[in-house]
Amino acid sequence: MSRADRTSSQVSGLGAAPETAATGALQSALAAEQAAVYGYGVVGAYLTGPMQSAAGADWLAHTDASNTIEAMLRASGTQPPAAAAAYQLPIQVQNAAEAVSLAVLIEDRIATTYMGLVALDSPAMRKFGALQVQASALRAAAWRGSTVAFPGLPAATAAPPRSGHSS
Repeated sequence: MSRADRTSSQVSGLGAAPETAATGALQSALAAEQAAVYGYGVVGAYLTGPMQSAAGADWLAHTDASNTIEAMLRASGTQPPAAAAAYQLPIQVQNAAEAVSLAVLIEDRIATTYMGLVALDSPAMRKFGALQVQASALRAAAWRGSTVAFPGLPAATAAPPRSGHSS
């Protein structure tokens, strides 16, 4: 049994008839993973040595996640959309430093996308989403060299309240 088949059988909270919220969240996660696979191809092209190896490992992780989500969608009776032939990168990449910045951005965006699964009612879907947020946060931290307080949430949302607020 493949990893995708195991995960899709573990996350069988979709049932035979697709749930709109779950299907939409899975399709969003799939689109993000497909874009990440493309993005890591670019990242890896600008890196060498251990950093290129890390980009390859992250490319494989996103490929596996994409395959898992496709299997989950098929198990729910939904045909997953094919990946695009190419994607518009969110930043221009012409050197190793920009490639690392792209990797951080990819992981931050992936974590944000998986928050859609964390917000669902299904415990299995929430767990799958939370594990993917965690995996993306760890990859982002490795590329960034530091962690962020609340992966997947915009920085402004996670910021502490301003002092001097009167009620």
